[in-house]
Amino acid sequence: MPPVPVIVRHRPGRRRHGAASALLALLAALAGTGAAAAQATLKLATWNLEWFLTPATFNELKGACTRNDRAHRWQPRSIPCDVAATLERSAIDIGAMARIARVLNADLVALEEVDGAAAAGQVFHGYDFCFTGGRTVQNTGFAIRRGLPHRCGPDLLELSLGDELRRGATLVLYPGSARELHLLAVHLKSGCARGSLSSRNHACGRLARQAPALHDWLAAERRAGHRYAVLGDFNRDLLHERGEGLWERIGADTNEARLFNTAAGGFFRNCYAGQIHTGYIDYILLGDSLAPTLVPGSFERWVYAPTAAWRLKLSDHCPVAVRLRLD
Repeated sequence: MPPVPVIVRHRPGRRRHGAASALLALLAALAGTGAAAAQATLKLATWNLEWFLTPATFNELKGACTRNDRAHRWQPRSIPCDVAATLERSAIDIGAMARIARVLNADLVALEEVDGAAAAGQVFHGYDFCFTGGRTVQNTGFAIRRGLPHRCGPDLLELSLGDELRRGATLVLYPGSARELHLLAVHLKSGCARGSLSSRNHACGRLARQAPALHDWLAAERRAGHRYAVLGDFNRDLLHERGEGLWERIGADTNEARLFNTAAGGFFRNCYAGQIHTGYIDYILLGDSLAPTLVPGSFERWVYAPTAAWRLKLSDHCPVAVRLRLD
């Protein structure tokens, strides 16, 4: 067990330092659980768990790891050799991640880079799961607090470009009721964090090819009159794009999609010391009919306490969360 809390809640514009502040943040989060529930809110989060498998599956795959992207494409049920060498998690690591999930206390979490329900169940206790059905060990899905009415939807296959990339996961919360929400979890192509989608960069070109599938899902949800959101790992700094951007390609500022970025205007902080990122790539984007339910000031990013990040194999991403009013 680490000597300090595993994560620290960070709200935009605030800074926290040291183990004492981390402990206060953890206690405040635990104390506020009942009060938040009484306010009839729904807490949404997204978290990329970074190549997260069960220990048995990891042990099975590490001996036949793949050494390059081409080999991995031929063997989608594989892990890269650098992952096999450095990211085998112990029971202590998994237990620490489970504590993060418990303190995060979200009603619904979009999950990325997770092998499936068996792997996710090691971290999210008391949750149901909906995951994409790709052969890869990096599936996308949702953890849904047990008891929340929901219906797992079909995979958004078009997002995967023929299963070369990751599929999108769809979910309906509160189906058939006045509270019905339509959700899409994504994990988009990496390697094009800010560059123009019309550039010759290979990664940017593949991300550009994913944009129509995302645009079409958003447009269909808006035409249907649904309340909708898309959340997950976009591998894209949507707040600082250069040239022709993904935000433009998916019609986020038009009546086709009309999205609100819950991270807009916030102060960015890396998940742990040593990371060199300068902006968010994990987002919760709300459709215009859902955006008015956002609880003001509820956006938060949970960052890893320094000692925990140094000692444990957690993830290179940390959770992002918001609250929505259910009334």
